[in-house]
Amino acid sequence: MIVYMTNKLRIGIVCYPTYGGSGVIATELGIALSEEGHEVHFISYDQPFRLDLFSEKIYYHEVTVPDYPLFEYAPYELNLTSKLVDVAMHEKLNILHVHYAIPHASAAVNAKQILATYGIDLPIVTTLHGTDITLLGKDKSFQPVIEYAINMSDAVTVVSEDLKRETLEYFNIKKEIQTISNFIDMSLYQKTVDEKLRGNFANKEEFIITHISNFRKVKRVKDVVRIFDKVNREVPCKLLMIGDGPERLQAEELCRELGMGSRVRFLGKIRIIEKMLAISDVFVLPSETESFGLVALEAMASETAVISTNSGGISEVNIEGKTGFLSSVGDVDKMAEDTITLLKDRELLKSFKINALAHAKSFSIQDVLPKYNAIYLGLCYIKKNR
Repeated sequence: MIVYMTNKLRIGIVCYPTYGGSGVIATELGIALSEEGHEVHFISYDQPFRLDLFSEKIYYHEVTVPDYPLFEYAPYELNLTSKLVDVAMHEKLNILHVHYAIPHASAAVNAKQILATYGIDLPIVTTLHGTDITLLGKDKSFQPVIEYAINMSDAVTVVSEDLKRETLEYFNIKKEIQTISNFIDMSLYQKTVDEKLRGNFANKEEFIITHISNFRKVKRVKDVVRIFDKVNREVPCKLLMIGDGPERLQAEELCRELGMGSRVRFLGKIRIIEKMLAISDVFVLPSETESFGLVALEAMASETAVISTNSGGISEVNIEGKTGFLSSVGDVDKMAEDTITLLKDRELLKSFKINALAHAKSFSIQDVLPKYNAIYLGLCYIKKNR
């Protein structure tokens, strides 16, 4: 059995390239690994959202799905499997790190079995981010595939203790699961307010409230608008809605119904959100569920207080009464009251911002990277000595 082994690894990373937490984490992890000297190969149907800069250690392999008349639906998982086999063989990958159980881990397991017929042993690390468990996991039709993909992986990680609990609750998992929190590169989030940029959205007397998401139903973006409506009656402020998705139109219509069109800006997808978070006073995240809440952590790294629900793993990020306030899902009145409390007490807001930045530093990529390195090297060592 062939195992490609070296101190500096050739790592394949499979992720969704879209505007979301898992893609951001996978991309930032790959960039950090390349900076340590590892060779990183991103494999996806599009260039990852945050992958702006390439280096001699970063490669991108596009998965294309031909339109065959035979198939009513494009067989993406089959094409991904073939691409993984191709990249693993020709780039001599040491390890494959996939984000999401399906279709990524399931495709990786199939690719691993195909590679074994060529005498190549490729270890798989699967990281679960939440949607594959909290949403797809509740659909029994996916259960056998998800369980198979997880149990056949060589190592499995989750981004929060809450997600680990849910995974073990929903599925019959025999594989050990390790919790490795999401992380951020603190160097990207310097609290330097661009006053000119801020002036484009609000005057000096107005506060800025911000929401960033993929505008899916689970994000409850209409709650953001309702919260802002109540806050705006008490404190002069503006709302910035960043991102795009299926619930955006409904949120825009609600703004018009409430007569707030001039006080709310829908900005769409923005690649570099750090500058927008830096000009924000409060970040609002009323999600129905968050396995971790990466965007809340990004806000905190920008020294911004957070108003959020207490659902899922977000309470592991946003600390009640210290970095922000937590509420039950759908409790718009309390989230509005908490926001008003912060904006009416500048000293309290200032202390929350300071606490938020300090807490965010405990999720630095420098603290998380060695944990993944240890998994990669450990798996390669085991395979080499079989």
